Amino acid sequence: MSVQPPTSAPPSPDAPPPESRTTRPGLQIFLPVLLILVVVGALTFVLASGSSKPQLPGGATSATTSRFDGGVLSPLRAAPALSTLRNYTGQPVNLASYRGKAVFLTFLYTHCPDVCPLIASHLHTVLSELGSRARHVQLIAVSVDPRGDTPGAVGAFLHEHQLTGQMQYLIGSGAQLAPVWKAWYVGSSRDVGRPALVNHSALVYGISASGKLTTIYASNFVPSQIVHDVAPLLAS
Repeated sequence: MSVQPPTSAPPSPDAPPPESRTTRPGLQIFLPVLLILVVVGALTFVLASGSSKPQLPGGATSATTSRFDGGVLSPLRAAPALSTLRNYTGQPVNLASYRGKAVFLTFLYTHCPDVCPLIASHLHTVLSELGSRARHVQLIAVSVDPRGDTPGAVGAFLHEHQLTGQMQYLIGSGAQLAPVWKAWYVGSSRDVGRPALVNHSALVYGISASGKLTTIYASNFVPSQIVHDVAPLLAS
């Protein structure tokens, strides 16, 4: 059975011309796209501006100064200890043994598909740009994945990012790592939908030559920021 289209009523003499009541197809497409771009742009601004501030060790806050390119923590405090952990080769690591150096510490896991490889790659670039000055810098990573960060996985990760012998990558059991995560206000939890992934805080901390937790960098930091901050950290 066919359905006949409804018969249109004759236009009223007072009605505006048909083209004045018809929205152009281009405008119908443009407005929703514009709305999406505005929303995405707003979200990007919120994330980039750091309006959702993470908790920082010792209840510190961060601010920008002319001296450092990274955020500067206040008040300055001694960096929380790592003495309960060992590196992937089984050697103990003590922050106090790096006094006199600028230390950059972050939290990673080897099976991370995006942020962690980016941080590792940028830290490698930092050392490359520092050249001979890199001997005054120590990189440290602390695992947020006690199950997946085995010695073999860590060794392969460091080799891939050309950080073998240049980064201390600390691992341990969940019970060993949890107190360190707590001291550094680092969250670590498995993604419910994708158990192989770990949701965690992704920041880089700068520790001065005197052992003070001094600067902080977002995961998408520019290597030149840390290169710039090495000198004032060594003098602090």
